Amino acid sequence: MTGREPKLDNDVFFVCSLIEHIGRVTKNRRSDVVSAIGRDRIAHYIELADVYHCMPIEHTADDIIEKHGIAAGGFDNTAGIPRVPTVFDIGKVFKRLIISVAQDSGISAADALVEVYSSWISDKISDYGCSMFYENPQYLYLSYLEGEPLRD
Repeated sequence: MTGREPKLDNDVFFVCSLIEHIGRVTKNRRSDVVSAIGRDRIAHYIELADVYHCMPIEHTADDIIEKHGIAAGGFDNTAGIPRVPTVFDIGKVFKRLIISVAQDSGISAADALVEVYSSWISDKISDYGCSMFYENPQYLYLSYLEGEPLRD
């Protein structure tokens, strides 16, 4: 065992980090970013993540914002938060949940990504004023399945 993540996990991690970056730059909910990009393009970005990953994330995000016409929104989840997690910290949280959903339900990573970001849990993880994004992956997955946090 090499200790390396499977390629799909790494690709989904990159796309989730990219979605987080785009959401912060454009001040949009992550579900709105995913909706603007669309499922087919999400699948494309996952498939070619190793290529996009070679460029600075800012450059790739700017290209996607322009290509998909992602307009500025009013959702700022970083204002007033003393310690904002990095886009990669949040990318990892979403990646773990998405991979679990994909594996356990037998759907593609792209479908799982759209499903997770379109659900209630996306806004909860994106609320840096609460502790949801710090929860362990199993708790997040079971909460997602339940349709609400297992505890507040």
